Order: sequence, then C-alpha cells, then structure tokens
Amino acid sequence: MQVKGGRERHLKKVGGDACLLRGADPGSPGLLPPRVLNPSQAFSSCHPGLPPENWEKPKPPIASAEGPAVPSPSPQREKLERFKRMCQLLERVPDTSSSSSDSDSDSDSSGTSLSEDEAPGEARNGRRPARGSSGEKENRGGRRAIRPGTGGPLLSWPLGPAPPPRPPQLERHVVRPPPRSPEPDTLPLAAGSDHPLPRAAWLRVFQHLGPRELCVCMRVCRTWSRWCYDKRLWPRMDLSRRKSLTPPMLSGVVRRQPRALDLSWTGVSKKQLMWLLNRLQGLQELVLSGCSWLSVSALGSAPLPALRLLDLRWIEDVKDSQLRELLLPPPDTKPGQTESRGRLQGVAELRLAGLELTDASLRLLLRHAPQLSALDLSHCAHVGDPSVHLLTAPTSPLRETLVHLNLAGCHRLTDHCLPLFRRCPRLRRLDLRSCRQLSPEACARLAAAGPPGPFRCPEEKLLLKDS
Repeated sequence: MQVKGGRERHLKKVGGDACLLRGADPGSPGLLPPRVLNPSQAFSSCHPGLPPENWEKPKPPIASAEGPAVPSPSPQREKLERFKRMCQLLERVPDTSSSSSDSDSDSDSSGTSLSEDEAPGEARNGRRPARGSSGEKENRGGRRAIRPGTGGPLLSWPLGPAPPPRPPQLERHVVRPPPRSPEPDTLPLAAGSDHPLPRAAWLRVFQHLGPRELCVCMRVCRTWSRWCYDKRLWPRMDLSRRKSLTPPMLSGVVRRQPRALDLSWTGVSKKQLMWLLNRLQGLQELVLSGCSWLSVSALGSAPLPALRLLDLRWIEDVKDSQLRELLLPPPDTKPGQTESRGRLQGVAELRLAGLELTDASLRLLLRHAPQLSALDLSHCAHVGDPSVHLLTAPTSPLRETLVHLNLAGCHRLTDHCLPLFRRCPRLRRLDLRSCRQLSPEACARLAAAGPPGPFRCPEEKLLLKDS
C-alpha cells in the first residue's frame, strides 16, 4: 500500500517492510489510514490466511558453556523490529500531506525526503554548502533535520531571525609620524658650551662646498649631518651615467629636495621615476636624455607644477603617439573643471633632439606648450621647411616667445626657409650647423640683415645676437 506525503518518504528512508506494498493498487481509494499499527496487526496484514495460534513463536536462546546465550536470528523477528522502529519514527513526525510534499516526493530522484539547505553557521554567512557534503540537512518544512547516514533520532532547531548587519568599517586614514624636532641653531661642543657661529653662518660656509665635501661634513657630527640636508645646499643633483639606482639613493634625493635633477643615461625604471616625481613637487629642471620611453612614460601620470626645463633628447622608440600622450592634458580631470591645461604648459625650455618628430607633433607642441623660449629640434630627421613655417606662422604662439632655436643636423632645411626666421623678433641664437642643404652665403645674408638687428657668426651657420 502506498503512503502519500512525508510518510512514504520516511518509509523509504528507514527501509519499511515490502509486504505493505504487495496487495495494494496505486489507483484504489483504499489507502492505509494515518494511524500507527502495532506488531500483531502488522504481522496479520502480512499473513492474512494464518490464524494467530499458528504464528511462529520466537525460539528461546540456546545456552552454551562458553558464555551467555546468544539469540538465533529470525527473518520474521527482524521484520518486526524494523517495523517497530518505523512506527516510532512515524509517531514523532507530524502529518505533512500537502501538495508541496507530493510535488517534492515526485521530483526527488534519490527517494529521500530531505533536501539540502544551509547549515546554521553557514546560513548566517549567506553561503550554501556544497552538494553531497556531510553537514546538517533540513526537510522542506523547515522544522526538523537529520544527519544522513546515522540511525540517531531526528534533530530540530528553531531558525531565529537573521542577525543584524555588521556595522560599516571606519575609513582607514594614513597615520603619519610626528614632525621632526627643529634643527638646533648652534653647534654644541664637547665641553658643554655652544660654538659662537650660528647655524646661518655655517650654512653660508657649506654653500661653497661641493657634493663630495658635503658628504664628508655629514660624517663629522649629528648636528652637521642635519644641517647638510638643507635644500639650499643641493640646488642640483647629478646621477647621470648610473647603471642602476638603489633605494637609498632615491631616498637621499627626496630628502634633499633639489631644484634640478639629472638622470640622463641611467637605468631608472618607471616605478622609480614616478616615486621620485610625486615627492619632488618643487622640481624645476629634469634631464632624462638617453633613457627608455618605458621609464619616461611616467611623466604622463606625475604632476609637475614647477617644471621649467625638460630634456628628452635621444630617447629610443618615441613616435607621434607617445608624444601625444605626453603633451595632451590628463584625461582624469576633476568634475566642474573647465580649463584643460597640458602637462607642459609652464615649460620654458624643451629639448627634443634626435626624436622622430613630425609636423603633427609640432602642432600639438604649439598648442600645449605656448610659453617655450628655448626649443631644441636638432638632428630630427623629419624637420624641414614646412616645420619652420609652422613655428613662425602668424598664429603660432612661439613666434613672439622664441629666444633660442636649435636646428642643427636637420638635413631637410633649405635656403628658402631662412627669410622666415625674420618673423621672430626676440630670437637671439639660431643654430643651423650641419645642415647640408643650407649654403654659407645664405646664412651670411641672414646674419647681416637679421630680424631687428644683425647677427654675428662665431662659427659657420651659427647665428648669435648680443642682448
């Protein structure tokens, strides 16, 4: 006979007697009523034609000489014991004969009445256990759960309300160390008194020393070591021709805060250069000639508000796309910011010798570096007469600001571009050396006429004008 709902699932779970399902028709209305059978009724239902007096009695245990009597196994006895346990389980489980139970029993392919759900500890965390895990399982009703694979009694726990959400974590702020104590104004002596010269007088003496002598003075005493870190003693630091830059060297540069830094022909990396530029806000001159573009590209993400001189001569693999990235304003402007200033708006001297510049790069240069007074385009293979026309056009801002112009080694320049330089009234130095197609006679005529006044030629194709 078929039992609907939760009872059928528990019959299959505990392995009920198969004789209850033999003579029943699945479609017949005569189903077993929801009541608990005792062992005698269960046995009579299995053997309807056998009177009670002919039922097989359990045999008494056979005693042995070695120990206590051991009961002999009987198939009927085992069936009765199993059915008794089944009845005990049915008494504890409430009657859940709802339509949802029927649909769950039909859709359950494994034949069990329990479905996987979150464990109490995992339910609070919002995670579900993996399928087939040996954790706690809960039935569809959400009231009782059982440990699969164990014959223990059913366990139940109340599912309380969800725990309150965790309070938001406070924002983490950078805890900076306290400021350094002020430097002493006097030099303490071993006798306990102070030196008569104050700190300002000592700094004037130190200004006449070079970097090597200053490093020797820093080893004399702690007071001199602190005084020698004054940035007025380090206006320029030269680290050129170094194969590698170590962290102590970078820390020393930042601590001295120089106004001019020379990193030409060094193996500085992009990460090191970005670390330096973000900590040298007062840097005015930066020399990066001979470095790779991979490291020089750090200029595209570093603010340099005080920069006045930028040297990018002989940088490898620089094309128009890289120069566009360097000249264009940063894309991450603040909300409400209407003015888009380029990174080289305040640069007055720019050295681009040996780069593959084209007229497109020069147009960007005129637009985003309008305050240039000195421009070095020497040995640029693509610079020719049209480039000079762009620099001296009436719409060019450099027409009124150029003072020094270096075009040495530009082999595309001809004599037709020389009259165009008369448009620059402030031009004081014009370098046209090593230009193959320029004749010395045409350069001499330009020097004699000049823009407002005549030039002098200390060397061939080098025009200078005294201010």
